[in-house]
Amino acid sequence: MAPAQRDHAVEALVGFGRDLRAAGLPVGTGRVLTFVRAAASLGSARAEDLYWAGRATLIARPEDTVAFDRAFARWFGGVVVELDLAPGLDELARTQPVGVGMLLGAAGADFGLPTATGETSGGPGLAASGMEALRHKAFSQLTPEERHEVERAIRRLAVRAPLEHTRRRRPARRGDRLDLGRTLRASLRTQGEPFDRRWRARRTRARPLMLILDVSGSMAPYSRALMQFGYAAMAAGRRVEVFCFGTRLTRVTRTLRTKDPDRALERIGEQVADWEGGTRIGESLKTLIDGWSQRAALRGAVVVLCSDGLERGDPELLAHQMVRLHRLAHKVIWANPLKGSARYEPLARGMAAALPSVDEFVSGHDLESVEALAAVLAR
Repeated sequence: MAPAQRDHAVEALVGFGRDLRAAGLPVGTGRVLTFVRAAASLGSARAEDLYWAGRATLIARPEDTVAFDRAFARWFGGVVVELDLAPGLDELARTQPVGVGMLLGAAGADFGLPTATGETSGGPGLAASGMEALRHKAFSQLTPEERHEVERAIRRLAVRAPLEHTRRRRPARRGDRLDLGRTLRASLRTQGEPFDRRWRARRTRARPLMLILDVSGSMAPYSRALMQFGYAAMAAGRRVEVFCFGTRLTRVTRTLRTKDPDRALERIGEQVADWEGGTRIGESLKTLIDGWSQRAALRGAVVVLCSDGLERGDPELLAHQMVRLHRLAHKVIWANPLKGSARYEPLARGMAAALPSVDEFVSGHDLESVEALAAVLAR
């Protein structure tokens, strides 16, 4: 394999590990190096072989399997993966970790791997990688190239909605209700004595997730990045709804279900007539609640409202609609990019009116805060 091809293959392996870490999995330097060695030993392998190599080296907890599967599908899918990393790469990863750092560059530094200069990151006083620096840079300050990298990172986030218990029950090894029918059938093998008791437990499923994104003029530096978050949220399941608003509300759920995020954003720009226009949060929420209050997509949902709260309409209307929304939803999360400033105080009339009905008030001004928002959703 040519050096450039080998570099690309290793960067893909470490990028996959970095994606798992961004999803909250405990994937550190040691596991990534072990994964690289395992992949190198496979030679030219199918995605199925690489999948099990990753399962064996990168995760150890059963609850991490879902996030692992989603990230693997995004990175490698089900196609044949050419991993002809050359016979010497396994020896390189095993005996000379610095060589892996040379191949990985910034990606290796992001995991604390040694770089070409012998420096590492991930510890106190050590240099951070370029991508790590972008995690703390506000969306409004990004260059076009940096914005492209950050948007790719946001699209790779594993967004998960919290679980809820349904009324239906399923057979379970441990449950809160005796399964009388299965217990009686099992007792036929023991002379009618119910020694082997069977149980039923309530089923669980992901709660509905609703994103309401402000695309007004004051949110222009942040709207595109937050829309990428909406695109990533589509992977959380079919019970996800995304709306945009400026002076009026527009549903963009179907548009975001496409596999091409750039094409999806172009179509949304055509659909949303008031993009980068005024802000009327109260009227937009009224339209949403009046039309969706009887639907399962809103009742009991986790609602994420991304806006700077600079309301141009009636703040009393906004306060009333937020009360209505809070009654219908399981949780209301407000992401305000202005909160990223240490000097910010929610003194604007719209924000002050909405806060009493907000369960969690977070920022959304950079990649790190968007990752934190994804973590809040999973709680």
